[in-house]
Amino acid sequence: MNGILVNILKKTIKYLAAKTAEKFDPEIIAITGTVGKTSVKEAVFAVAKAAKTARASAGNFNNEIGAPLTILSDSETAGGKLFWCKTILFSAVRLLFPRRWFGYPEALILEYAADKPGDIKYLLEIARPKIGIVTAIGEIPPHVEFYSGPDAVAREKAKLVEDIPVSGFAVLNFDDEAVMDMRERTRAKIMTFGFGEGSDVRVSAFENRSENGAPEGISFKLEYGGSFVPARLDGVFGKAHAYSAAAAACVGLISGLNLVKISEALLNYRSPKGRMAILNGIKGSFIIDDSYNASPLSVHSALDALKGLKTERKIAVLGDMLEIGKYSPEAHEAIGRLAAKSADILVTVGAAAKIIAESAVKAGMPKKNIFSFDEAEEAGRAVQNLIQPKDVVLVKASRAIGLEKVVEEIKLV
Repeated sequence: MNGILVNILKKTIKYLAAKTAEKFDPEIIAITGTVGKTSVKEAVFAVAKAAKTARASAGNFNNEIGAPLTILSDSETAGGKLFWCKTILFSAVRLLFPRRWFGYPEALILEYAADKPGDIKYLLEIARPKIGIVTAIGEIPPHVEFYSGPDAVAREKAKLVEDIPVSGFAVLNFDDEAVMDMRERTRAKIMTFGFGEGSDVRVSAFENRSENGAPEGISFKLEYGGSFVPARLDGVFGKAHAYSAAAAACVGLISGLNLVKISEALLNYRSPKGRMAILNGIKGSFIIDDSYNASPLSVHSALDALKGLKTERKIAVLGDMLEIGKYSPEAHEAIGRLAAKSADILVTVGAAAKIIAESAVKAGMPKKNIFSFDEAEEAGRAVQNLIQPKDVVLVKASRAIGLEKVVEEIKLV
């Protein structure tokens, strides 16, 4: 579509989505933050379905087109002109008839992205949440190059909790200082989640589970109000998924579920593609696929998980972290230092990622164990040759670097 048609489409679906939300009045659960939105969304969806009918946005439908589309339709794809004509026509007709004529979910779980200033305000004009979740901000958040600095990113995200009514809930990451500062900016009731003592829903006894060096999943306890339940998530790795489960537990408790029901519901949680998912690799290797996107905070978390894994050999395939502007050199240097402590072999992809390689050498990683490439295709072929049985390979970079091509090259078909 050309620019004029896209603008017309945005205005049309914004109007229809706002009217649809007003007419059917679902409970809006909105999720924002710089990392982890999609994983939290999937965890919340798994738990919310145990209490009521629910719909969650597909994939990363989190912008001025994706969010209203989720309100209008349960479609998992956005097609061409025919798709949009059908969606708009049905949505308009539905507004003309009584609510009882159409089934509609009791809850909508939406991601609210903020790639630039004003994005949150735009989405709030469409649907005002009853529950707002803020996942994390971090010291150097992604998209910061489009803002005056990290504080400006936090202020943009905080607009979500500012708009929650007094009867609603702001669900905040207890372990992130910038997120917890948002307590002063909301009238809503507050629930917190995290690993730290003092969080309302606390994760404890966390473990990255592995068997003979093969990653299997994570286990932990969810604590609330003096009670706790064990929880287990298979096929995923790292603390990020435990944070997602804890945020979802907050939503479950708000909806009247107890910890046992919440733990059972989390068994239905499935990691979104490319978010610390465990895959079988070629030559008897194992892949931790975190290739969907990257920020300094999420790469640090992924390398920490790799470092704690007891296995014979670890390979980190790391690419550029984009959209962090002037913070890029120092952020990539910091990742290089951590990679030197977390992996036995380092493969970098992209221009900025060469800083990771240089920093890893300075931190003590042998130069012979480091390989740098400009393109994902080259890296994929090289990693294929490097892999040995029982290796664990972490793959992570910003989405535009295309490291999913490396995953495709080395995963077991």
